Amino acid sequence: MSFTKWFLFFVFLMLMGTVQAQENLTGYWQPQFAVNYQVSGSYSHNFSIANRNYIVNDEEFTLKVRQLDLAHFSKLKMRDNQSIALGIQYRFRQNFEDGENELRLTQQYNITSKPHTIRFGHRLRTEQRITKALTTHRFRYRFALDFPLVGEKLDPGEPYFVGSFENLLSVAKSNAPQYDTRLSGQVGWQLNSGIKFQMGVEYRIEDYGSGLPQDILFLLTSAQLSL
Repeated sequence: MSFTKWFLFFVFLMLMGTVQAQENLTGYWQPQFAVNYQVSGSYSHNFSIANRNYIVNDEEFTLKVRQLDLAHFSKLKMRDNQSIALGIQYRFRQNFEDGENELRLTQQYNITSKPHTIRFGHRLRTEQRITKALTTHRFRYRFALDFPLVGEKLDPGEPYFVGSFENLLSVAKSNAPQYDTRLSGQVGWQLNSGIKFQMGVEYRIEDYGSGLPQDILFLLTSAQLSL
């Protein structure tokens, strides 16, 4: 692996170690399973189910379901490195704790570049989070990169690294704007059968513009099947 890749990977691991050393974190484990279906050369569907569970809550270790998410995305590739997508998601929360179910609509634009072995991505999203009490409009920008951890080219069965940094703005009627930041990193494996496995961590600072920001740590595991 080149020096640049080792440096980026090392910096991210150091950041994650610093985050986990903090106190008063809320921790979640979020497994996900997704299926990608290629309709044509430029049009595809993505279906996913994700389950969010408390693992640290009120400074105590626990394992308790918080919510279940069902989502669908339709993606249209405009060029080799650009795409647009529309998504719909339903969040089941009332079944597990005192919270409202949510319908979420998503609009997305994505562009990537790969000048060398590292691929860079920029993603813009707008979302409407709809509950009985409120509709929240959210605006998101994510910068991401990925690269193989063995050699200069990713071969089946070899590991790769995916990292991202995202900023979010949420606005709703009669509510103050909310600013969030997310930093994530995952290691994955692409298998011959079209199955991809990933695992890693994500750190979130939610509502950091207020006097009481929330620190949240996610343990992420996912499997993705491409048909």
